[in-house]
Amino acid sequence: MHFASEQRLDDGVLEREFTLGEIPGILWTPDFASESAPVPLILLGHPPLGLRKMYPRLVARARHAAADGFATATIELPGSGDRPRWPAAEQARADLRRALQAGEPVSDEIIDALILPLVEKAVPEWQAALDALLSLPEICGPVGYSGGVISIGVRLAVVEPRIVAAGLFAGSFVPRAMFQEARQVTIPLHVLLQWDDEGNDRQAALDLFDAFGSKEKSLHANMGGHTGVPQFAADAAAQFFTRHLK
Repeated sequence: MHFASEQRLDDGVLEREFTLGEIPGILWTPDFASESAPVPLILLGHPPLGLRKMYPRLVARARHAAADGFATATIELPGSGDRPRWPAAEQARADLRRALQAGEPVSDEIIDALILPLVEKAVPEWQAALDALLSLPEICGPVGYSGGVISIGVRLAVVEPRIVAAGLFAGSFVPRAMFQEARQVTIPLHVLLQWDDEGNDRQAALDLFDAFGSKEKSLHANMGGHTGVPQFAADAAAQFFTRHLK
């Protein structure tokens, strides 16, 4: 892991951009993290729109987490931002746009092509980032995963034992194959669902929640579209991580 830049935000949070091989990422730590005991870590997931585009929402989440005593980190997803183009992913996104613009159902084939290769590529990269992040003296376990493409969160919850709790956003398409993986998830889950999310199959989100094998899982459904998450819902997610990571 190579730190390329750092800046202190106005609330004292230290923001450091890093690279891990060809993968860019950002790490945020509370202002006291280097002066006291190491702090738990939350991995911030996001959609494949590029870190620069997602930065305002990511840094807002990081600031809130830092106020609760957590470090947070994120990485650029494959084929996004300044990373090399991924023609297969671009084709899948184009097929999705065409189906949505035509008012047609999004087929299982489109969803599989859009999500499954992304999960296969992204999850090992998240694990490599976690290896590097946990080697830093200011960061310790346990680790949480928050938001992003829900299928990535499902796979990480199954294969990565260092992640002990996950806050998932039911706002992305889910391949049928992921339902079987969901049954293998056993960590505590906090699932957020926007009831009127125009890009989300509500019934599929409910079915996925039902499939999760966790003994502790809660579904928080709120009225409104994809970006209309109320502040109290974010506060509830923060309380979830405080319960399980501290």
